[in-house]
Amino acid sequence: MIAEILNKLTENPVSTVGWVIVGGLVVQVGLLVGGSTRRLFFDRKRSRLEQERLVLEIKAARLKIVTVETEKTAWNGIRKFTISKKVKEAEDTFSFYLRPHDSKPLPQFKPGQYLTFALTVPGQAKQVVRCYSLSDIGRTTHYRVTIKRCLPPPKSDHPPGIGSSFFCDSVKEGDIVDTKAPNGHFFLDMEKQRPVVLISGGIGVTPMVTMANALTEAGDTREIWFFFGARNSADHMFKTYMDEITAKNKNVHMHVCYSKPLPTDVKGRDYQHEGRVTVDLFKELLPSNNYDYFLCGPGPFMESITTDLTTWGVPDAWVHFEAFGPASVKKKTPAKVEGTTSTAATFEITFSKSGKKVKWDGSHDSVLALAEENGVKIDAGCRAGGCGSCLIAIKSGEVEYAGAPPDVEAGSCLSCICKPKGALVIDA
Repeated sequence: MIAEILNKLTENPVSTVGWVIVGGLVVQVGLLVGGSTRRLFFDRKRSRLEQERLVLEIKAARLKIVTVETEKTAWNGIRKFTISKKVKEAEDTFSFYLRPHDSKPLPQFKPGQYLTFALTVPGQAKQVVRCYSLSDIGRTTHYRVTIKRCLPPPKSDHPPGIGSSFFCDSVKEGDIVDTKAPNGHFFLDMEKQRPVVLISGGIGVTPMVTMANALTEAGDTREIWFFFGARNSADHMFKTYMDEITAKNKNVHMHVCYSKPLPTDVKGRDYQHEGRVTVDLFKELLPSNNYDYFLCGPGPFMESITTDLTTWGVPDAWVHFEAFGPASVKKKTPAKVEGTTSTAATFEITFSKSGKKVKWDGSHDSVLALAEENGVKIDAGCRAGGCGSCLIAIKSGEVEYAGAPPDVEAGSCLSCICKPKGALVIDA
């Protein structure tokens, strides 16, 4: 009987409780065998935890190194870059490879950020400040931006975009441009592990390919859904680049939509869906709506997507969008509840140069957004308070900022990130 119990303890050494005890021998042996197994179990668990701790320490050390190196190589103000290569990506769309003129190493940046250019454009009274997203991950030797000519609306007498046309038509290999350091609050957090949906239309794909490639190069295993909309293959920029990312990273689900395919475009080879990128397509393909959504594209495209994501039940905190050009996504004014009065302050904003007086009711994100909606021209670049091109003199009144006030000259404001405290007169 003792031999039978010993055999069972050996087969299942942890299950010592409940066995018949004969004398004191079996209890002693059973505890010895069971204790050894438990020690082995805890030793393995401790070893696994040590490995996880080591991985975290390595990641933290790498992050510290990147941070230190970025601080060493970052710069204030303007730095000169040489256009080392100009590559046509699609119709009216070019990639520009920029090497630092001083040949010193470049700082890393967060995927999704942009460069700010101070351009000397013939025929313009002052420098033209424009911001363009970085379209490749950080390299120590060069940056890459991709720029599409900004065409006027159909049946409009407005000229094409000044900055984009200058780059497409006039900037050539060997030219030198003035550039500020990478900046921007729209970026992918590489330390988070939340799965992402990257949504883009046209040139809005530039920050998205950077995000997807950054995750791929880092060996990040999070789920990535990539949606890109174009008219057809003539507008399909980065096709080879996107194919390479998909081939390298099994976690990337690439979905290209052509709204007007050419007769030579082949579904399944050039694109996956005929039509536009829509939330209905997300509902059809995504397992759930539990993702972080990154969005960049034309104004109507972004307005439609953000509205439909809200209707689908996606919280605002999960939706991140880039806002170049005139405000692409306007925040909705809270609906007035019957029987109550609005608590939003209403007062007058005067644009002295334009001779316009308009009401501020709290429904706009900034003074700049209010100005643009009312046809008041204010130069703007980054729309994040980084480039300084929207700096406007305040003649009377005060403004406030959501975060820490920027370091600007007294009596002026960055109109893209400020709101009025009360009646305001500005020099615009």
